[in-house]
Amino acid sequence: MTRLAFLFPGQGSQFSGMGRSLYNEFSAARNVFEEADATLDFALSSLCFEGPEEELKLTENTQPALLAVSVAAFRVLVEEGFQPVVVAGHSLGEYSALVAAGALSFSDALRLVRKRGLAMQKAVPAGQGSMAALQKLPEGKLDAVLAEAAQGEIVTAANLNSPDQVVIAGHAGAVARAAELAKAAGARRAVILAVSAPFHCPLMTPAQTEMKPELEAITFLDLAMPLISNWNAEIVRSGAAARDGLIAQIPSPVLWTQSMRR
Repeated sequence: MTRLAFLFPGQGSQFSGMGRSLYNEFSAARNVFEEADATLDFALSSLCFEGPEEELKLTENTQPALLAVSVAAFRVLVEEGFQPVVVAGHSLGEYSALVAAGALSFSDALRLVRKRGLAMQKAVPAGQGSMAALQKLPEGKLDAVLAEAAQGEIVTAANLNSPDQVVIAGHAGAVARAAELAKAAGARRAVILAVSAPFHCPLMTPAQTEMKPELEAITFLDLAMPLISNWNAEIVRSGAAARDGLIAQIPSPVLWTQSMRR
């Protein structure tokens, strides 16, 4: 028997037009988008299907939009007879995974990720933070690169995506210095990313502080199937642990490589 894991994407995977074919072809998906529009009291579905791209890329819009498309796809797959035995999500995708696992209602998740996006954007003034993707930096070089680049500022690993890719985040100057140092240390590429905030680094601590009471006010149920938490790559089965993970992940790196090895 085939055993399926469902993986849910995070910010950066959005595009104008996403979810439109699901909406047109499946009633299960239409129900999801209609619930999203009603819950948030604006036409999130139109933003997903038609853009404009600049509006879709705003963090407070991107996060509920990706959640809605992910949950729509999940419900269509389940309706077609596919059922996961384990779930995981990259950063924001952990909310989608918890909806899939029955720990969190879709409407609660929508409201939470909308607030999460606003809190993350507010945590660091525009232009003060950034992120960069480092490709094929030789093993053992990352810590030295980050230490040299810091110069009293913050720059840390934000997404450990694969053995060949690490995303770093922090103050814009420190990230730029780290990108140049990484290339000098042998990285194949070091690219500054077009993001609106430096996610998953200590600069996000104010967002964590803001989101903690919001998450604590929501009921989380125990999971119908296990989740691999992306902040510590541990198996989560209880609602309490799921909530704790969503609080912890905000300023913490996404341990995607370790999660995929579980």
